Amino acid sequence: MRKVIASEFVTLDGVIENPSWTFRFMGEEQQKYKFDELSASDALLLGRVTYEGFAAAWPNMMEQYGGPRRAELGEYADMMNGYPKYVVSTTLEEPLEWNNSTLIKGNVAEEVSRLKQQPGEEILIFGSGNLVNTLMRHDLIDEYRLMMFPIIVGSGQRLLADGIDEMVLELVDMETFGSGVVVLTYRPAQS
Repeated sequence: MRKVIASEFVTLDGVIENPSWTFRFMGEEQQKYKFDELSASDALLLGRVTYEGFAAAWPNMMEQYGGPRRAELGEYADMMNGYPKYVVSTTLEEPLEWNNSTLIKGNVAEEVSRLKQQPGEEILIFGSGNLVNTLMRHDLIDEYRLMMFPIIVGSGQRLLADGIDEMVLELVDMETFGSGVVVLTYRPAQS
């Protein structure tokens, strides 16, 4: 069975919204981590807001980029643009503009359960806070990868919404980068 992985950029005060605050901490360690993470998956599961931001940026990423590590970014862009993308939205209409994108409008829990049964690698969720909270309520997330940035922003959408039932998680991995960023990887604890 495929795993659904929630991969989030998070501030110390739990904010995930508009992660422009990440740029001052970016370095080769984080880039390698994100490259390896995407390479281990073969599909993306996205909420509408994250999808719209990615669909506006990734198809033309290489035309706009003139910085270092261009070849690696090109490989990353190829994966982002080439992977199947499953988009949860009640307002978007098909056909979706970003290639290989399929709309999920019905019962999200049923559709994601079906995706998990299909052959393949990990299904990766970036951002998509509302979607993550919905899937948490249905016990459909197999792993949480929280890239914690050493910053407090004070306001914005938090990763965990009110109304989430108590859930015990097990820390299964931790990585620390020279920038002060820490990746905490959790899985639901076995009862």
